[in-house]
Amino acid sequence: MFALDPLKVLLPVIVSFTVGILIAPTVVRFLTTHKIWKKKNIGKTIDGFDATITASLHNDEEKKLLRMGGIVVWFAVFFTALLFWTISKIHPTLVTEKLDFISRNQTWLPLMGMLVGALVGGIDDLLVSQFFNKSNGTYVGGGLSFPVRLSAVASMGLFAGLWFYLKLGVVTVFIPFYGHLYLGGILFVAFFILITVALFSTSVIDGIDGLSGGIFSSVFSAYGAIAFINNQIDISALCFVIAGAILAFLWFNVPPASFMMGETGIMAILLALSVIVFLTDSVMYLPIIAFPLVVTTASVILQLFWKKVFKKKLLLVAPLHHHFEAKGWPRYRIVMRYWLVSYICALLGVILVLIS
Repeated sequence: MFALDPLKVLLPVIVSFTVGILIAPTVVRFLTTHKIWKKKNIGKTIDGFDATITASLHNDEEKKLLRMGGIVVWFAVFFTALLFWTISKIHPTLVTEKLDFISRNQTWLPLMGMLVGALVGGIDDLLVSQFFNKSNGTYVGGGLSFPVRLSAVASMGLFAGLWFYLKLGVVTVFIPFYGHLYLGGILFVAFFILITVALFSTSVIDGIDGLSGGIFSSVFSAYGAIAFINNQIDISALCFVIAGAILAFLWFNVPPASFMMGETGIMAILLALSVIVFLTDSVMYLPIIAFPLVVTTASVILQLFWKKVFKKKLLLVAPLHHHFEAKGWPRYRIVMRYWLVSYICALLGVILVLIS
């Protein structure tokens, strides 16, 4: 049975990548037919001022970049998971049952998180796009408000945190080179919610063609490796399936992008990740493995803090990747360098798991 573990991880990856590649053209046609693209570029900063630099960097109103490309990711993941589950039920053998990676104790919860994120994010994408129009063609979509999206994310974090505490009895967090730190039920659930919300804040990484796909694929690959090290083979398979689906998305997201991830993809990915980091007991490695995401969120927070306290900008524009863009870096250089840093950080995180 152990000899089948590598196959259980490798085969679903191939399937998810292939499914993503095959479904993407259909997704593009659907999104184009229903005008699911963003109406206009960002005109205001998060604190309400005119986003003059951002507007000049993305002065491409005529380019109607499709939203909801994340459909490719979660569709490929769910299709792959259900395919192997169905085969194991229709034709139960030692091999087919082993290849089924849907399990109550390992993958139900992250798959549920992905489903919730896909649905909530999908609704937001549809509202932001021109999918909803008046009879005269006037754009009326505004998207879900930030408090609504944040509440949905926090609710998923609360549910998952309570599941870990009440169902699994988890009340500790592993600290590298120290051991397990006892938090107790209330603090553990609060910490779970905090991590879930913090991950949601990293969604601002989806700002340049190819950027988010490369980073998320490396993060999920790292956690797939960690799960495999922990002998959590179902989680490992799921992580690599998600990574394979993201690479299929990336195939069509590299410049010139056919579509962007959108909230339906970003929220699905991040809610699944928030559960996986706790299931693998490696949440404290997250700042290293997902360092580009951490830096991106930190740059936004620091920019707001600097403008509030010192009445001036710390960066030309936030998030950080747009700062580099404003300084004249070509977009491909920003993306490639982010990818390199992401791969190095992912590898470093896996190494630390091995030695700690």
